Amino acid sequence: MVDQDSTPQAPPTDGLRNRHIAMIALGGIIGAGLFVGSGAAIAATGPAVLLAFLAVGILVILVMRMLGEMVVADPGRGSFVEYIRAAYGNRAGFTAGWLYWFFWVVVLGSEAIAGAILLRDWVGLPVWVLSILLIAVLKLINFAAPRVFGECEFWLSLIKVFSIIAFIGVSLLYVFHVFGPGVPVRQNFLGHGGFAPHGFVAVLSIIPTILFTMMGSEIATVAAAESPEPGKNVARVTRSIGTRVTLFYLASVAMILLVVSWTTIVPGKSPFVTAMDTMGIPGAGLLMRIVVLSAILSCLNSSMYITSRILTELAGQGDAPAKLARSAATEVPRLAIVVSSIAGTLVAFSSILAPDTIFAFLLSCSGGVILVVYSMIVGSYLKVRTKAQAKGDADGFSLPLFPFCNYATLLAVVFVFVAMMFNPAERMTAIASIGTSIVFYGVACLRPRSQ
Repeated sequence: MVDQDSTPQAPPTDGLRNRHIAMIALGGIIGAGLFVGSGAAIAATGPAVLLAFLAVGILVILVMRMLGEMVVADPGRGSFVEYIRAAYGNRAGFTAGWLYWFFWVVVLGSEAIAGAILLRDWVGLPVWVLSILLIAVLKLINFAAPRVFGECEFWLSLIKVFSIIAFIGVSLLYVFHVFGPGVPVRQNFLGHGGFAPHGFVAVLSIIPTILFTMMGSEIATVAAAESPEPGKNVARVTRSIGTRVTLFYLASVAMILLVVSWTTIVPGKSPFVTAMDTMGIPGAGLLMRIVVLSAILSCLNSSMYITSRILTELAGQGDAPAKLARSAATEVPRLAIVVSSIAGTLVAFSSILAPDTIFAFLLSCSGGVILVVYSMIVGSYLKVRTKAQAKGDADGFSLPLFPFCNYATLLAVVFVFVAMMFNPAERMTAIASIGTSIVFYGVACLRPRSQ
């Protein structure tokens, strides 16, 4: 096992910068789920969808706050997986690390196919060829120094952030009649069945779907390890990223609901395009395709990065083949990148060859495991802070209403799983994800080195 008390090596001069870390965190969350997938949530719940986004946003804010305080209290351990390991031992670290790797490998393959389908209309090549090309290109980017990855992710994420800010700004001008023929804001927002036309049960049932579109901010804790000041960068990002993302989601979805009636939103079609067409913005469809493509490429880039770093960290702890471990802190883990890219390619191929069996099974098994990982983060914070208070050394912890806030967060995760169980569309994902978590923990228990 790596000695956690050893003095950390100096970060490379070509490591990630503060702006990279911030954009990587945003890029891990803001994706096609907002630009396209939010249409299904709006159509299913109406204006009350804002409550679901707010509830999920609060959950993300709390988890990131807890993670940030643990890093500040004990900097230099590595990713959040190592804080789970420190709190609950090697079995928990093994389980959390491999669950997280598995989740992002499935995302990698899924996004490769989504990007290939989008590019197919522009490039006359089969989907399977385009998906391989996308993974190959992003693998080469990740082969370079971390700063190259960070720079690519910075600009891809910047496109998404700028697009959201521009959309909110233009929508405000339209709503206040600065341009255009005017819009019946009250009628659009409340005139089609009220604030919750399908009842608040519909709001509860849509929370799991929204939750999966707002995850990924924890990527910054892994990326920060390759920055000049990992502890400070993680603390800075975790304190603000949840709030920023929540505001982005709430503001952009609220603008959609004000500009157009929720009854005009069609699941599967970008509600942003619908709103921009209503406002008379030329080329709305093309603009959104470019934004969605940038979101997919950003997610692919982050997936390749996070899977390779988690795999390398697991290898360093003896939980993965030793060949995958880095011999130096400044080394780019190319073998881990190759392994993750091959695994992602296999997932992508499964979506082409067996979309209703193997691919559907992988999606179900991975869909809810991130909730298990989040609950492990919350539980680790609870244990670490309790131990610190017992020693009289809890100055770095400031999350209010401790430990009730932690228990409430854990109950929220349980509630999401219960809601998934009562939703026929999500039930299999909940069962398969819990089963996958049990399998990984079972493997951890059978390993001779587990504690």
